[in-house]
Amino acid sequence: MYSDDKSGNLNSPHSLGRYRKKGLVTTNDIRRFVGIPTFLRVPLLGDVEKPSFGIVGVPYDGGVARTPGTRFGPRGIRNACWRSPEYHEGLDVALSEQNSVVDCGDMLISPMLVSDALTTIDNEISDLLAQGITPVSVGGDHGITYPILHAMNRVYGKVAIVHFDAHSDTLEGGYTHGTMFRLAVEEGLIHADKFIQVGIRKTYSRTDFDFQKKHGIQVISVEKMQQLGVAGLTEQFNRLKGYKVYVTFDMDFIDQAYAPGTGSPEPCGPTSAEALACFGALKGLDIIGFDLAEVSPPYDVRDMTCYLANLILFEMVALLIANTNSVGVTSNQK
Repeated sequence: MYSDDKSGNLNSPHSLGRYRKKGLVTTNDIRRFVGIPTFLRVPLLGDVEKPSFGIVGVPYDGGVARTPGTRFGPRGIRNACWRSPEYHEGLDVALSEQNSVVDCGDMLISPMLVSDALTTIDNEISDLLAQGITPVSVGGDHGITYPILHAMNRVYGKVAIVHFDAHSDTLEGGYTHGTMFRLAVEEGLIHADKFIQVGIRKTYSRTDFDFQKKHGIQVISVEKMQQLGVAGLTEQFNRLKGYKVYVTFDMDFIDQAYAPGTGSPEPCGPTSAEALACFGALKGLDIIGFDLAEVSPPYDVRDMTCYLANLILFEMVALLIANTNSVGVTSNQK
C-alpha cells in the first residue's frame, strides 16, 4: 500500500519512503514546492565550507521618498525562486555542481535609521569580502549601492561601474536612492571615466547631463543599446577590462510592462529578453560584486517582477562563476 509501484514494493524508487528522503528536504530537492526558500535554491551559509559567492538580502528602503516597499524585495525574490533554473546552457554552468554559491540570509536593518542602516550594509559587505566571498546583494532600494561601494573601495580602491537603470541617480543633494552615484563620484569611490550607464531614459534636470559630461560618464540610452545589440555592448564594456568592475542593476531598467513591481517604473524600456541578453556583454570582465535593487513586491502583478528578478540573479551568478573560471579567481587586493 501507499506505493506508486504496481508491485507494492515500498523499497521502490517511487515509494513514499524514498520520496521523503528520511523526512529531510534540501534546497536542491527536485520537488520545488517544499523546503525553505533560498535565493536560486542554493544552500545556506554554513552548509558550504568555503563559498566563493554569497547572495545576501538587503531589506532596506529608507532612501525612498514616496514609494516604499522594496524592503520586501529579498523575501519576494526568494519566494519566486521555486521556479529558478539550475543549469545555464550558454555558459555551461550548473549551480548544483559548483558548491560555491550560498544564501547568506538578510542583513538586520531598520529602514527608519538611515545612518545605522548604511553602516550595517557597509560592515556586512566588508565581512563577506574579508572571508573571500564575492557579494551579490539583493535590495532594497538602489541607495544600498552607496555603502557597498564604500566597502569595495577599502578593498579594491576605485572601481569601474556598469549601471543598468532608467535613471542616472546623479541628482544633487544628500543621500537618497537617486543621488548615490553623484556622491560616489564626488567621494572618489569609482573611476568616473570608467562608469557606464545603460538604459537611461529619464533625467530630472539639466544638472544631471552637466555632471555626466563633466566627469566623463558614458551614457548608453535605450535606443542606442538596442542599436548596438549584444556585440556592440560587448565592445563598449570591453574598455573596462583591466579594472575591477562592479555591476549594479535597477529593476526599473526594464520596461514597466514587464516589471511593474518597482517603485519608479518607466515606459519605453527594454523588454525582459533584451535585459537578460545584456549580461552576455559582461562576459570576461573582472566582476567583483553585483547588486539587484528596486524590486517592490507590493506593486507586483502575479509575482512577474519577482520571478524576472530571479532570472536576472541567475544570469549574474552564472556569469560570475564563468568569469572567475576565465579571468581567474579575484583577489581582494587593490
